[in-house]
This record gives sequence, C-alpha cells and structure tokens, in this order.
Amino acid sequence: MIKPTKTSRRGLTLLGRANAEFPAEPAKSVLESFENLFPHRDYVVRFECSDFTSLCPITGQPDFAKIRIEYIPDKRCIETKSLKFYLSAFRNTRSFNEEVVNRILDDLVAACAPRKLTVHGEFAARGGITVTVDASFPG
Repeated sequence: MIKPTKTSRRGLTLLGRANAEFPAEPAKSVLESFENLFPHRDYVVRFECSDFTSLCPITGQPDFAKIRIEYIPDKRCIETKSLKFYLSAFRNTRSFNEEVVNRILDDLVAACAPRKLTVHGEFAARGGITVTVDASFPG
C-alpha cells in the first residue's frame, strides 16, 4: 500500500485550521491540491454541493444551484476544504449561470491539471425556467 508522506501533502494551508476565513470573491489561488498517490490508475472523484449560491448579474438576486464536479486526477487531487472555501465565495459574485460553471471548470483545471473534468450545474427555477449547464475538459 502506498502511504502519504509530508512531501505529498506539502502546500496545504487550510486543512486543520479552524480560524480560516471564507474569501470575499472566488479566486483560483484558493484552490489547493495534493499529490495523487495512484497516478497509474484512472479513478473518478466526485464532489457534490447542494447549496451553491451566486448572484444574478442584472438584478443581484440569489441564484441557487446544485453543483456536481467529477474528475479523473492525474498527478494532483483537489483538497476538499479549499474547494468548499472557493465555492462559498460565489455567494457575493454576480455572474450568469453559464459563466459560473465555466469559471469553476477553468479554475479547477488550472489547480490540478486533471485527465478529465466535468462541472454540472443545476440552477433552481427563476420565472418558471430551470437552467442546467455542463462544461467539460478536455472540451
């Protein structure tokens, strides 16, 4: 069995800190990653955020969504607490739903260079219409 080392966890700053503050706006620099101990194998990592919130860019009213992220890691994996902090920062961000999903995709690809990654956003109905957005890498 492969065991994690201090080197494989180097650079993680949020994990284990109770006093960390949520960022005011999303930034890819918030996303942290750690060494994938199984780069020789394809496996799927799935994150689900059922209480995602952003703001309508025109009205400023909240948009509620379920965000699902699925990826096959290469050399790096996304650290979960940093992802939670990153996603929470959208609460005060005015963006169209399509922009939100594509931004999440781009920032996660930059953070961990996965073999494959898909972001699926199911946005709650506004005016009787729901919006579902899927963005994938490679595209």
